Amino acid sequence: MHSDISIVIPLYNEEESLPELVEWIDRVCAANNYTHEVIMVDDGSTDRSWEVVHSLSQQFKAVKGIRFQRNYGKSPALYVGFKAATGNVVITMDADLQDSPDEIPELYNMITRDGYDLVSGWKKVRYDNAITKNLPSKLYNGVNRWLTGIKLHDMNCGLKAYKRKVIKSIEVYGEMHRFIPVLAKHAGFKKIGEKVVQHRARKYGSSKFGWERFINGFLDLLTIQFTSRFGKKPMHFFGVLGAITFLTGFVLVAQLIIDKIRFAENMGVTNKPAFYIALTTMVIGTLFFLTGFVAELVVRNAADRNDYITEEKIGL
Repeated sequence: MHSDISIVIPLYNEEESLPELVEWIDRVCAANNYTHEVIMVDDGSTDRSWEVVHSLSQQFKAVKGIRFQRNYGKSPALYVGFKAATGNVVITMDADLQDSPDEIPELYNMITRDGYDLVSGWKKVRYDNAITKNLPSKLYNGVNRWLTGIKLHDMNCGLKAYKRKVIKSIEVYGEMHRFIPVLAKHAGFKKIGEKVVQHRARKYGSSKFGWERFINGFLDLLTIQFTSRFGKKPMHFFGVLGAITFLTGFVLVAQLIIDKIRFAENMGVTNKPAFYIALTTMVIGTLFFLTGFVAELVVRNAADRNDYITEEKIGL
């Protein structure tokens, strides 16, 4: 039997915040008569986080745990958490207490009552540094909206709610947790909503993110746009690109030969710079074709991308 809510919490070195977070979640779910499970995924913490999860699982029957042998990243943690989740509604939140469990009831209602497939939090008022985090975040989300057509103000917000079918239909790998709404949209889930949520100042520890996440984020966005459109049919991209490039070179060579015959020029065709430009273009076009064929073979024989070493599980 499915519970009402599965709450998936990736964590890395968050031993101080976990007891308060679990108690808060339990209080909110009890007040609203939700049956729930809390799946805590320890992404290779080096502090006492796993011992705390163990202790909490004995105190709260809803708490379950998965521990990675080493640090893999947030996307792998979400992937295994999603795989283990059984709730009709799945909610993700960060473990640092900057996401408020008080948002759970309204997020749950937006999925079950209003019919959304996915609801993303929007931290409209933030307690982060305006220069190093808020400004880059606004730029980053603006580019996301422009490229993906998904009108979310904070696509990377960790506080999200999903229909169970959504998280069972997508594959989160690499660093794609930033673009789960994009993955959901390309999987056919069109009703994506947004809710203004409270952003709480960090109470324990320090931020795990730096400037590099914005650079990596833009690269990942280009990757997901390409793989979503051409991941199953790479020849449609490389084949067209190769054909255009090859034909451009072929036309240039043909024009040089026609000019040689028509005007009886003394200079040979191969002595003109345009000939080498055309030749290079034709070679590049051929390489694009070959890339397309190789990509088709890779797609047909791709191994599982999500294979992570789990050291221990609790309640699963």
